[in-house]
Amino acid sequence: MVILIGLIGGIGYYRYNHFNQNVVINGINVGGLNAKQTLKRLQKKSVSQKIYLKNKLIYQYHRSGSDFTDKDLPQVKQLIKRQWTFFPSSKQQSFLIEPSEVAKHEGTKTTATLKAKLIQENRQRKSPKDAYAVLTGGKIKIIQAKAGNKYNLQALLKQYRQQQFLPKVKLTAVYLQPVKAKSQRVQHEKRKLEQISKRSVEYQVQNNKYNFSTKSNLQRVTYANGKYKIESTNLTDEIAKINQQDATLQKGISFKTHDGNTVQIADGGSYGWALKSEQAVEHIEQALLKGKKSLEAKQDIYGVGYLTYGTGYGLSNNGIGDSYAEVSISQQHLWIYKNGQEVVSTNVVTGKHSTGEDTPKGLWYIMYKQSPSVLKGSEAGNANYSVNVNYWAQFTSSGCGFHDASWRTNWASDAYLNNGSGGCVNTPSNVMANVYNNLSQKEAVVVY
Repeated sequence: MVILIGLIGGIGYYRYNHFNQNVVINGINVGGLNAKQTLKRLQKKSVSQKIYLKNKLIYQYHRSGSDFTDKDLPQVKQLIKRQWTFFPSSKQQSFLIEPSEVAKHEGTKTTATLKAKLIQENRQRKSPKDAYAVLTGGKIKIIQAKAGNKYNLQALLKQYRQQQFLPKVKLTAVYLQPVKAKSQRVQHEKRKLEQISKRSVEYQVQNNKYNFSTKSNLQRVTYANGKYKIESTNLTDEIAKINQQDATLQKGISFKTHDGNTVQIADGGSYGWALKSEQAVEHIEQALLKGKKSLEAKQDIYGVGYLTYGTGYGLSNNGIGDSYAEVSISQQHLWIYKNGQEVVSTNVVTGKHSTGEDTPKGLWYIMYKQSPSVLKGSEAGNANYSVNVNYWAQFTSSGCGFHDASWRTNWASDAYLNNGSGGCVNTPSNVMANVYNNLSQKEAVVVY
């Protein structure tokens, strides 16, 4: 009896410290071995690994030795306890353990190489296309998702990490999935587009009001990552129409002269304003996106020449207003109006006609004034001149303006034909102070 008990105890002790027959650790059969024998076998085993994806070998490596040390003995003993059964078992069991002092750089290197190969493989594959909401033609539509065949790298690398100590790694193909139409994200996009679909803004250009709406003018809008994206509009064409109708910049206009006649002022000059198309479009778009109800166009105007921000906006009389200077070349006369009332009327001498130095016709503006001033430039017969004047008011970028001309003796109405100025409007000294005081920057100068 004692012998039997001893025999049973010996068998139990043996089995408590040895693996069952069909136990595999990291791909290595350790059946019947105790902890020290198992560790020794693991230490001697060279590391070789083949990685398969869809049964196709995509990467393999081999190195002698392993990373197991005596420090891993407790791990092996724990596995013996886990697999222990009261009666001997032939059940196949497979375990994975990580060496406590595993060469981390090897695992990192293998993972990086595998990732690079998967990225290379994906270059030949088609990405899935997410479903999304879009506002187009005044209606909100849901564009359905389209499947692709690109691999999900994160999922495949996760599979690898779960098998990284096996000699043979089998990866199951996992593909990137598109966002579906019924997803919370797409439904959120739809709600955000619904919010702006009913919006409109009133764009005031001087006395005219133009109504722009999301449905009529924003031809294609999407919403993603917390932001609206306006992909196309017809606003550029609409701003062009407004410029054609309302803007005054470099346009020919009809002008009512001092004597009630109407003359045509041809294209040219630098007076007036127009809408900056890109700036105006951006402001209107932002107003619609932010829910603004009204917008003033003055912030979007521009001019050319000296005052690039534009002149005459909001003024009547084709943007000239009721305070301006009028110069008749044929009559050699200047009239100045303030608030609709004539305040100056004087004979002048304009540019010399016989040499082509005529005062340029067109619609200009007072750029700046200076008193006193030194005028420098050139004229026919005098390549370099410099004269002192008491008053100077320039109205063209080429250097034409109003000034006194104390040196002039010929003030006849035909003096300009052969004895005119170099392009300026010569004004008698005794009236020039009054002329100067009644001219203001940004006010129109009409020369015809």
